[in-house]
Amino acid sequence: MSPVPPSAEPVVSDPEAQLRIWAPSGIGEVCDGDDLAEVLATVLTDLVDGDVLVVTSKIVSKAEGRMIAAADREQAITDETVRVVATREHPGGVLRIVENRLGLVMAAAGVDASNTPDGTVLLLPVDPDASARRLRAAVRGIHGVSVAVVVSDTSGRAWRNGLTDIAIGAAGLAVLDDLRGGTDSHGRELTVTVTAVADEIAAAAELVKGKATGRPVAIVRGLAKHVLDDDGPGARVLVRDPDQDMFREGSAEAYARGWADGRGAVAAD
Repeated sequence: MSPVPPSAEPVVSDPEAQLRIWAPSGIGEVCDGDDLAEVLATVLTDLVDGDVLVVTSKIVSKAEGRMIAAADREQAITDETVRVVATREHPGGVLRIVENRLGLVMAAAGVDASNTPDGTVLLLPVDPDASARRLRAAVRGIHGVSVAVVVSDTSGRAWRNGLTDIAIGAAGLAVLDDLRGGTDSHGRELTVTVTAVADEIAAAAELVKGKATGRPVAIVRGLAKHVLDDDGPGARVLVRDPDQDMFREGSAEAYARGWADGRGAVAAD
């Protein structure tokens, strides 16, 4: 093999500009009642302070008994729905974008029918932030290191094709990096930049975890500056307040509401 030309060799002058992400193998099936920290203990053998542990919500839900019998997934979606944001017909039925009990706006309320036995579906954890806190404390107890934990799940995005992972739970992590009041590289003041650190970590981790590789956990190293001594605010703060949400309804739903409001106003006159 020919040596890499000097011009092509990476130049790393700042350790904080490096990021390493890997997904260990050897994690078996997680079942109701399993101690997740104990299940993961054998594969998390080289953790260091400041690492971020990214765990897919599916195994958290399985360990917490969130798999339910459901001959009809649609009923499970209805039961988990707080507010319907948009509905669209497609060849396989009707897609529902809804707000679920966690305040997350997702397709099908986050109810998952993949990688579960026939006749069952998997619901999201009841409190993903609490799940992350428990796992973080258990990892500290087993391994003696202070890490952050992110519980991730897959979600679509407005205006963009494709899916990505987002953080639905977090502990020990500054989930938002508020850069407002600082300056950019040209000295201009930053007035709106708030980086969703937890979501970026979740998405990056999914590149090595994947959906069908049997690797539901990833370790992210190089972001210790975002790892906190305490549990932090959790991922709930990533959910935008309703009064600041400019896209709270789907377009068809907003149109229908506006039409109904207009007819009501005419009738009142």
